[in-house]
Amino acid sequence: MNEAGEGDFRAVLAQRFADRVNERTDGQVTIEVYPGNSLIEDPTQQYEAIRRGAQDMSVFPLDYASGDVPEFSITLMPAMVRSHAQARNWQDAEIGQRIEEITQENGVKILTWVWNAGAIGCKREEPVVSPDDVRPGMVTRAAGPRVEQMLERVGFGLSSMPSSEIYSAMQTGVLDCAITSTSSFSSYRLYEQVGSYTSPTGGYTFWFMFEPLIIGMDQFEQLTPEQQQIFEEVGAELQEFAYTASEDDDLRVEKEFEEAGVNVVQMDEESFGQWQEESRPVWESFAEEVEGGRELIDLASQVSAQ
Repeated sequence: MNEAGEGDFRAVLAQRFADRVNERTDGQVTIEVYPGNSLIEDPTQQYEAIRRGAQDMSVFPLDYASGDVPEFSITLMPAMVRSHAQARNWQDAEIGQRIEEITQENGVKILTWVWNAGAIGCKREEPVVSPDDVRPGMVTRAAGPRVEQMLERVGFGLSSMPSSEIYSAMQTGVLDCAITSTSSFSSYRLYEQVGSYTSPTGGYTFWFMFEPLIIGMDQFEQLTPEQQQIFEEVGAELQEFAYTASEDDDLRVEKEFEEAGVNVVQMDEESFGQWQEESRPVWESFAEEVEGGRELIDLASQVSAQ
């Protein structure tokens, strides 16, 4: 992976950040990148690792830490974000300000906003595009406890596992479908296991995950004011890359699956509307169960989709 952007864009982002910080600080601050969960094996444990100082930074899905900070689930709420255009709008909207406040109150600082669109891959060639396509007995895997609640509502059985285990679970028949980021569909070569792939390139998906580049607040505060400024400047400089590369990845992965002979389709507006209707009770339960949840749902719902 290098400045040319080879490899998973999330890994490229981390490496570019490390290289630029090293250059700007004249080597006073060096950042070592550990790919493939080689530092903390279970990615869901990275938030806790940052809080206790075993890790300093991560390109991290905030919802992975929703067990510790329930508010984080607003960033992987089913059918709340439908497209990259809407995802971009979060950063400067009031919901974006609240998320930055909540993260800092809970010990981490966002340096670069990263959103990942999700796809649906199924073993059979008949794709899952709308809730009506879910057949009795179908088992899927999806990240996000609130997403799982919605999937249960539409009739899916659930099997929880990290993305790295989806391939073997499909191979052995444990899973009928999987829902994860397009980048992970490619990184884990899932085109070898699925017959259909519902791509987000049409502008609709019910699964959008916020996975920002973060640093622990304690670690950030150990930097000098000049170094802190460099970290913030480099994070801002990489912002457009993060947005564009994520969207470009969707197109790359779709082409990869088509070339592998997979039946590739896109979700339409009507189908998205059906997923959203199935998601509204989940939004309501979040609003009722999580402190400040009502405000977060209201603010998120106000973000323009254009």
